[in-house]
Amino acid sequence: MQFRPLGKTDINVSAIALGTMTWGEQNTQAEAFEQIRLAKAAGVNFMDTAEMYPVPPNGETYATTERYIGEYFKQHGDRADWILASKVAGPGRMAHIRDGNPRLDRKNIPAALDASLKRLNTDYLDLYQLHWPDRKTNFFGQLNYQHHLEDEFTAIEETLEVLDEQVKAGKIRHIGLSNETPWGTQRFLHLAETRGWPRAVSIQNPYNLVNRSFEVGLAEIAIREQIGLLAYSPLAFGVLAGKYLNGARPAKGRLTLFDRFQRYNNPQTDRAAAAYVALAREHGLDPAQMALAFVTGQPFVTSNIIGATTLEQLESNLKSIDLVLSPEVLAGLEAIHVEQPNPAP
Repeated sequence: MQFRPLGKTDINVSAIALGTMTWGEQNTQAEAFEQIRLAKAAGVNFMDTAEMYPVPPNGETYATTERYIGEYFKQHGDRADWILASKVAGPGRMAHIRDGNPRLDRKNIPAALDASLKRLNTDYLDLYQLHWPDRKTNFFGQLNYQHHLEDEFTAIEETLEVLDEQVKAGKIRHIGLSNETPWGTQRFLHLAETRGWPRAVSIQNPYNLVNRSFEVGLAEIAIREQIGLLAYSPLAFGVLAGKYLNGARPAKGRLTLFDRFQRYNNPQTDRAAAAYVALAREHGLDPAQMALAFVTGQPFVTSNIIGATTLEQLESNLKSIDLVLSPEVLAGLEAIHVEQPNPAP
């Protein structure tokens, strides 16, 4: 396993992180425990979750993922071996979270954090992330920014001040952003540095071969400001593994089970994915491992968040850490990207 610094901190995290969003929906508690043990044996020390998980979110399964992790720590007692990250939900149409009005404000953040700590059976989080912006902006695949003059969002100053209080209370070691824009990222950094509030150490955004939009405005910020990317959806919900080629719909695939996920389900993404899979096979590579190695190898990536529903998938995906892509493969990837850039932003 490779290890990389988490922002400007003294924490080193594994270049592959264990994603957990299927636990409680597609995976049982026993299966989650098996994934944790397998990842740990491979050298992974970084686990990412969220109060909202599992996905897709609903009231019946809300926070089940955190409860699974908490039960694991209760049974195994190895909390100190892990860099543990979770997230607080922002505003959205989720009536089951804090009376349907979760905001990144003084009322919600402490309540969300305390509930997460209790479920996780820990008294601190190494990294606490803002799952998505409080304001209306481009995230979760939204393009063509539209400015909303009437948008009454929680001031970033209030969010940071409350997080500062949680850090001083010892409940959080560091904070991070997620699904954030270049403007938002720079605003958080500026306010932290001028007001003495906690400085974000990471940004968790989507990044994969069919969505390289992070490179446009955020990659430079990530490198220059040492706020590295925690890349999620590196396989584009399995599309880049090739399992949905030619209209295939495997019984347990996310795009088969949940029709709400349309981000990676369009003709242009299908064409690009087919080209990437063909390139991998041309060079004798596993398509999923190639796609993961591309993400992990980017200079702005701190850790690549890998999720799986089976141990076989997870074991294969973990092996991508040992794959170094040749110049020929990298050139082939770039040629496909130029032909069909960001089909699933």
